[in-house]
Amino acid sequence: MAYVLGIDLGTSSLKGILMDTAGNVVLTRSASYGIDNPKQGFSEQKPIVWVEALDTVLTALSKEVADFGTQLAGISFSGQMHSLVVLDDDNVPVYPAILWNDVRTSAQCKEIMDKMGPRLLELTGNIALEGFTLPKILWLQENEPEVWAKVRKIMLPKDFLGLYLTGQAHSEFSDAAGTLLLDIEKHEWSKEIAEAFKIDMSILPDLTESTGSIGNLTAEIKTKFGITADVKVFAGGADNAAAALGVGLINEEVGLISMGTSGVVSSYEPKVADYKGKLHFFNHTAPGAYYSMGVTLAAGNSLNWYKETFGHGLGFAELLADVSTVPAGSDGLLFTPYIVGERTPHFDSKIRGSFIGISATHEQRHFSRAVLEGIQFSLRDSKDMMEATKGKKFSRLISVGGGAQNPDIMQMQADIFNAEMIRLTVEQGPGLGACMIAAYGCGFGTLEEITKTFVHYQEETFKPNPVDVARYEKIYGIWKQVYSATSGISHQLVDFNDEV
Repeated sequence: MAYVLGIDLGTSSLKGILMDTAGNVVLTRSASYGIDNPKQGFSEQKPIVWVEALDTVLTALSKEVADFGTQLAGISFSGQMHSLVVLDDDNVPVYPAILWNDVRTSAQCKEIMDKMGPRLLELTGNIALEGFTLPKILWLQENEPEVWAKVRKIMLPKDFLGLYLTGQAHSEFSDAAGTLLLDIEKHEWSKEIAEAFKIDMSILPDLTESTGSIGNLTAEIKTKFGITADVKVFAGGADNAAAALGVGLINEEVGLISMGTSGVVSSYEPKVADYKGKLHFFNHTAPGAYYSMGVTLAAGNSLNWYKETFGHGLGFAELLADVSTVPAGSDGLLFTPYIVGERTPHFDSKIRGSFIGISATHEQRHFSRAVLEGIQFSLRDSKDMMEATKGKKFSRLISVGGGAQNPDIMQMQADIFNAEMIRLTVEQGPGLGACMIAAYGCGFGTLEEITKTFVHYQEETFKPNPVDVARYEKIYGIWKQVYSATSGISHQLVDFNDEV
């Protein structure tokens, strides 16, 4: 049986997932690497570490799977979004990759918004934030002019690996949408934006669909890893877009709730929607489609902070064991998960978290439940915005990440979101979406057929409890007032702390 390989290029590791065309995982292998922080706010990686990690994974697969070299049919990618890779005439990096979580570009973001104004949102569907690629380009132009003079090609991380495997420089729409250089509706680089910021269009790679072919493995790569088959390589997708595909988000019937370090709410969009910049809006890996995305900066991060700060050495299972004994609303105790600022819907780097309503009757179990509820309330902000703009209501939501492993959190999500919650039998993350892209590109079925083959849900679902739904409607209305009530105080405290 033929194999497809999904390569997931993350921020701290690269993972390869090898699957057969029946949707079975044959083998997964990964390799880790570090992040360089040469200055405060800087976050960088040398692209060579990604190549070395890919070599490690391919070597392991070729040694451990006897017919890997003869049965591998297709390869595709998922990758960290936004990070800037700049190459010279010989396709050699001339500067470390500036990563998505680098925050050196606040001045450049202001410059972009001042120059483009509402036009940026019209073209790209997004406003300028430090994480996006365009501000990083401007920073390089302004602060490293000698480096910028050498740049002949701009790429994104996973596309650099595609170049390594095929010798061809390409990108695709889902990752290009995160650069602030793509006209998302026309599916082409925006000449208007490029000219506004003195970016030569020739240094931008050719674009294709996520499922588009970018070439075959080079003879050198095939020899290096003992591959004799003619292996097709497909463009792949940004990590969030590939993850959306990997959970089956290919129509408007369901939404996605992901609770990792950050929290993400995603929705399939068949056409361009205007969220006024309150949500991220990108091209999907599904051909011709889009997806909207809201972000809670500290979802699992808030829970981890709470455990480390107040858990007295308890593990998560012990810390959360009795949250079900606390009624919905935590007996009037609220938590806002703004411990590192917030993204959706506030875009506020100075807002800070809070517990509101503490009384002498509250015990640790109340605080534990309040933290969980506060995270879900923040995620609901994004979900409600999607529903209001779409004029519809999600009846089912797919839950992934740490929250999906806890029945109490799953029921809490069902009640707070007032929707049936479903979860995957096995979570493989963005790498699964990359495998599906390769399978589709190789002609192993339609996208719908491949989704049915590769994506499976647990039979157990979590349905809303009408009593708790009603309680949460009231408490969520109160919770939404906390931001406006505390933002001014938070800003003053941040400014004061910066002065000290």
